[in-house]
Amino acid sequence: MKVNWKDHIVSSPDVLRGKPRLKGTRIPVSLVLGYLAAGKNTREIKKEFPDLTMEQIAACLDYARELAEFEVVTV
Repeated sequence: MKVNWKDHIVSSPDVLRGKPRLKGTRIPVSLVLGYLAAGKNTREIKKEFPDLTMEQIAACLDYARELAEFEVVTV
């Protein structure tokens, strides 16, 4: 499933102290990624958080992928 994380993930200093979260929720991206890292599948995550969509869960993975590709350039 092709998803652009920027359509689903936001960060604002007044909610969750600026941690990246799913738009319209107080669910941090790190929570969803933690569930996935623990071996939970998308069905199990949706059972725990019924309002989440498959696109939102995929957006968390796309966000993590983009962070993993980040390179620091030193001068």
